[in-house]
This record gives sequence, C-alpha cells and structure tokens, in this order.
Amino acid sequence: MTKTKKKGNFSQLGVLIALVLLCAVLSVVTGGRFLRMNNLMNVLDQTAFNAMLAIGMLLCLITAGIDLSVGANAVFCSCIGGMLVLRGVDNAFIILIAIIVCGTLVGLINGLLLTRLHLPHPFVSTLGMKNFLWGMALLVTGSSMVSGFPDGVMWLGSETVGGVKVSFILVVILYIIMHVLLTRTSLGRSIFCVGGNPEAARLSGIHSDNVLTFCYTVSGFCAALAGIITIGRTSICNGTDAVQPYDTDAIAACIIGGASFMGGKGTMLGTMLGALIIGTLRNGFTLLAASSAIQNIVLGLVIIVAVFIDVTRERMEAKARRLAAK
Repeated sequence: MTKTKKKGNFSQLGVLIALVLLCAVLSVVTGGRFLRMNNLMNVLDQTAFNAMLAIGMLLCLITAGIDLSVGANAVFCSCIGGMLVLRGVDNAFIILIAIIVCGTLVGLINGLLLTRLHLPHPFVSTLGMKNFLWGMALLVTGSSMVSGFPDGVMWLGSETVGGVKVSFILVVILYIIMHVLLTRTSLGRSIFCVGGNPEAARLSGIHSDNVLTFCYTVSGFCAALAGIITIGRTSICNGTDAVQPYDTDAIAACIIGGASFMGGKGTMLGTMLGALIIGTLRNGFTLLAASSAIQNIVLGLVIIVAVFIDVTRERMEAKARRLAAK
C-alpha cells in the first residue's frame, strides 16, 4: 500500500469516527429519537440530494476547480419539469429526458466556458451561471410553485425498497461507479493529474480541456438527477429554492471527506461520509427544533473548520515534502 493510500484511509477513518461520535451525541441529546429506524431512513433520504450534488462537485474539486451552480442547476432542472407540466405534458419519460438533457447541457456549458473561452477561474463562471439559472427557474415557472407531476417523475425521490429510498440506492450505485472510474481507469488518473500537477498532465499528453469539460458535464448530469430527486421528495418545484446553499453543502461534504481546494485529492467514500455528516447535522437540527439562525451558524462553522483543516493539511504536506527534499 502506498503512502498516499495510507493517508487517504487514515483521513476516511477520521471522518467515520466523527460521524459515529456525532450520531452518539445526537442520540443522547434527543433522548434516543435519533436512532429510531424511521429517523435513520430519513437521514438517508435527506442525504441523497446533497450526496448526488457532491459527486460532480468532487470531480471539479479534484481538478482544482469548483461548481457553484450545482444547486441552482438542480432547481432549474426541476422547474423545467414544472414548465412541461404547466403546458400539459403528462408523459413522465419526456419530462425526465428533458430534465436530464437540460442539466447535462448546463454542465457542458460550464466546462466550455472554462476550457474554450478560457475564463480565469470556474468560481467566476459558475457563480454567474448560478444567478442565471436562478432567474431562468423563476422565468419558466412564472415564479410560482408547480405540483401535479406524473408518478413516473416522482418515483425516484419517493419510492422505497426495504424502507430505503430508491434515491439513496441510486446514489450508492453511482458512488461505486465513480469510485471505479477514479481509481481504476486512465480517465480517473487523468482527472487527478490535471488537478494535482497540470504541467505533468500537459507533458504526459493529457488533453486537460477535455478532462475538465467531462468533469463539469458530469456535475451537470448529477445536478439533473438531484432535481428529479427533489421533485419526488417534495412533490413540487419552486424556483426560489435556487438561492438555497445547496452548493456549499456539497462543497462541505467533499472537503470534510478529504478533498482539497488545491486539487488532486478526494475519494468517493470520503465524500459519502461527508454528505452523511451534513445530513445527520440537518436531521439533528430538525429533531431539536433548532432555529434556522442556529442551523446556519453551526453549518457555517463546520465549513470554516473543514476549510481550515484542508489548508492546514496542505501546509503540513508541503513542509514534509520540503524536508524530504533536503
């Protein structure tokens, strides 16, 4: 086992221990309500949306980028479905295809803005896309909530198998697929190389622009699936939700799980554990009837601590490399 793999396993073990401790604390302060089976299933249900967004976010972070439009993209995609419903479309297949195509197209555009128009950093372009999608989500639905989706559209976010939501089962399947892609394929190695050492990637003949475009396109595709999930969970679409901090939750899940803003790091297992921590926190807030102000304060502190740990880890590793070079 390489030193990198050992560090990755140690980091994931730390996140797992943090998740177990958080569950233990919530079990005590909620009088055991947290550990009830129906509540644990609620945690998985609440985690599915963020975990889906975090798949694409992780790919972008590994390439030393970021996608601030994932949450708005998911809401926009749900509103595309709502627009079709308002126009009398009741064919679930058509609605689902339209949602997936729109979300994936947004991701592709994000990638092309970065690689073909050479905008300075994806922070700028995806932040602009977030605001654009917020406006579009309101526009296509007339700034109103839309309900009445066909059962086929609702199925992914509402159906259960053995008490577990189908949406979470899909998330697990996609995480396994992406884990294999990142660890067992040349494309996965290229993604890490582009983020960790762009010059080495160039000298190795890796088409960095194609790799980056792929990552942002996958992010858009995952946002579309998240949009379908939220339709099934809530039975409605609402364009005003595009301003919700879904993107920061996805970023927090990745960083908590061991990804780095510097690029070249991250695992699907760590990201899943990070998403579970965020979902567990939000579920705990609900059980404790915590105000939205307290929720925002605590989650903000979690993100700050996660970023601090990321920066500290990078500094320690850089110092270790300097010492090893002497």
